[in-house]
Amino acid sequence: MIAVIDYGVGNLFSLRSSLESLGLEAKVTADGADLAAADRIILPGVGAFGDAMAKLTATGLVPVLKEQAEKKPLLGICLGMQLLFEKSYEYGEHAGLGFVPGAVCPLEPDLADKTLKVPQIGWNALQILKDDPLFRYIKSGEYVYYVHSYYGKDCAGSTLAVSDYSIPVTGVVRAGRVYGTQFHPEKSGDTGLRILKAFAEL
Repeated sequence: MIAVIDYGVGNLFSLRSSLESLGLEAKVTADGADLAAADRIILPGVGAFGDAMAKLTATGLVPVLKEQAEKKPLLGICLGMQLLFEKSYEYGEHAGLGFVPGAVCPLEPDLADKTLKVPQIGWNALQILKDDPLFRYIKSGEYVYYVHSYYGKDCAGSTLAVSDYSIPVTGVVRAGRVYGTQFHPEKSGDTGLRILKAFAEL
């Protein structure tokens, strides 16, 4: 069973639908016992980092999440990936979960091409930098769907894949059993489904 964490800041329906279309059992939950019982955990998220971190903390699930991430695969998606980092500079400075070394920083000041729009919304090719079981069913150059204004920085050691947006934007990170995708696999068509399938087999 895959536990999808419900803490009030995620598009859970499309994610659960994607998992079920793959024949995977998914449970949307805010119960620590479900996380402990699950084979894998997904941390989704949309919105602002500070608000999301406060809501996640309020559920009481953070200690459970840290304990379970040492035992089983955890996947953070979009804002869920950003929460995996040590800190974020979105509307101030906020501490994250600390799984992935590095910080979440605004995209706009770093863009080499100032004509590009922020947030980055749309399809972009994924460039795989390091081979990983998560990429078992995809190849470099396949397109995935992004919606974000902030991105992971100072995390080269954990970065598995990037997408070019006049700079290399961190697309996939890994630290131990913890993975994160800045893009939305559940909105990335067949490519995204194949990534979720691989995650379910880790």
